Amino acid sequence: MGNIVAIVGRPNVGKSTLFNRLTKTRRAIVNDVAGTTRDRQYGKCEWEGREFSVIDTGGWVENSDDIFEEAINRHVKIAIEEADVILFVVDVISGVTDLDTEVARILRMSEKPVMLVANKVDTFDLQYQATEFYKLGLGDPIILSSINGLGSGELLDELITHFKSDKNDETEANIPRFAVVGRPNAGKSSLINALMGEERTIVTDIAGTTRDSIYLRFNKFEHDFYLVDTAGIRKKAKVNEDLEYYSVVRSIRSIENSDVCILMLDATRGLESQDMNIFSLIQKNKKGLVVVVNKWDLIENKEANDIKKIEKRIRERFAPFVDFPIVFTSVPNRQRILKVLDLAMEVYNNKQKKVPTAKLNEVLLPIIENYPPPAIKGKYIKIKYITQLPNTMIPSFVFFANLPQYVKEPYRRFLENKIREHWDFHGTPINVFMRSK
Repeated sequence: MGNIVAIVGRPNVGKSTLFNRLTKTRRAIVNDVAGTTRDRQYGKCEWEGREFSVIDTGGWVENSDDIFEEAINRHVKIAIEEADVILFVVDVISGVTDLDTEVARILRMSEKPVMLVANKVDTFDLQYQATEFYKLGLGDPIILSSINGLGSGELLDELITHFKSDKNDETEANIPRFAVVGRPNAGKSSLINALMGEERTIVTDIAGTTRDSIYLRFNKFEHDFYLVDTAGIRKKAKVNEDLEYYSVVRSIRSIENSDVCILMLDATRGLESQDMNIFSLIQKNKKGLVVVVNKWDLIENKEANDIKKIEKRIRERFAPFVDFPIVFTSVPNRQRILKVLDLAMEVYNNKQKKVPTAKLNEVLLPIIENYPPPAIKGKYIKIKYITQLPNTMIPSFVFFANLPQYVKEPYRRFLENKIREHWDFHGTPINVFMRSK
């Protein structure tokens, strides 16, 4: 399972630029407006065959000027708790500041591997200024220019030497893993406790790869699966600060370690930006989805809050992915709790589903003939053959065409919808690829 790498440091040292370089995106908008969605501070990186997650912690802490220092210390502490490796970014041009010294002090006390990154070495002469950072007591600074990429290969080579090996994961391969995720107080712990019941004996705790993912083996009511229990469920000191940050970072681990995510929403609060953040993490990681609207018993005026209307609203917000189950529960009254498990199991099975090639072609080719992709610059696109790829994380279909590069997103979505109409892929994302024949 993936490791988590956190980028810390005071403002304007180039954390977001480094994040962009590692995740090969331009997602972290460099001078961001406060309060826009936070998922752009999370990305994936792969180096030498190791995949890991990168979090730019700076963007998660809202700091007003008067509590600047406190906010930075807070995001450093959260990174120390949650990450496997910490990248501490400093700026060669401004040299060591008081804030850098303070951050270094906190990091030296932690048990975590810390890499000191001297950024903004954009010209050759600047590298000699990096020696000043030895006095932070964190070993050799790694010289980097995140703007032009100088030193990023060396940084990554060094980074992956700190990763824990992927070998110590003792869960059985063919048993599904479900993660219960959602905002704090949406009812995650109560759902897990209700499922596990008081008879905790049926549960065997297996330590996962990461020190804070525990797999709970669940075997009753004709179901057999692991619940990915992250530390988020255990009580947390001083959680009141940056609750949002905690719950999203906690979710990253459980989402990555699962097959199907059970996303809990609080019926009394409606959809909030944090729910959207967690949903987009589930999407980015290509996981199956079951949406649970909890605390349904607390809604007084059920007429105004008609179930159909609420379902429609949720699907509109989560579009273009709309083909997933929604279930309304009340955990204390044990209403429809087992239904949640049945649906998660169904989604898991849909994720494994294989459609025979002959069937795919028989059903889809006539549809494509009637609704071909729109011609581009007078060129006609012909799709000749369709097959499903074997051994993929989610169902993936390849359409072989003479001009695959001209098939645009709307048509790909049309094909995905046709696949969903004819085969049940409820709850799982699917990939549609175009290849030249």
